Amino acid sequence: VQLQASGGGLVQAGGSLRLSCAASGVTFRSTGMGWFRQAPGKERKFVATISWSGTTTYYPDSVKGRFTISRDNAKNTVLLQMNSLKPEDTALYYCAAGRGLLISAGDVNYWGQGTQVTVSS
Repeated sequence: VQLQASGGGLVQAGGSLRLSCAASGVTFRSTGMGWFRQAPGKERKFVATISWSGTTTYYPDSVKGRFTISRDNAKNTVLLQMNSLKPEDTALYYCAAGRGLLISAGDVNYWGQGTQVTVSS
C-alpha cells in the first residue's frame, strides 16, 4: 500500500492550501481515509476523516468550518481543502487509510509519508 501526499507549502495566515493523497495497492472504494498532523515535539493528531462512500465526514473543533475533506473513488484520491489557515495549523500532515472513520491513530492501518504545511503570521 502506498499513500502519496502532496500539496503542502508555505502560506500566510488567512490563506488556503489543498492537500492531495493518491492511494495505490488498496481497495480504495472500501477504505476509510483521513488526515492527521504532527507539529514538532507534539503528538500526531486527527484532522479530518471520510467514510469509504464519502457520505460521512468528521472533524475536530480546531478545524471544523475551515477544512474540508473529500474523495474521488474513481481516481483513488482524497483531498483536504484548508481555508483560513492559522499559524497553529503548521505541522507535517499525514494521509491515512484504514477501516471506517479514522478518529485516532489506532484506527489507521497505513500512513503516507507526510507533507509539510507552514503558516506564517
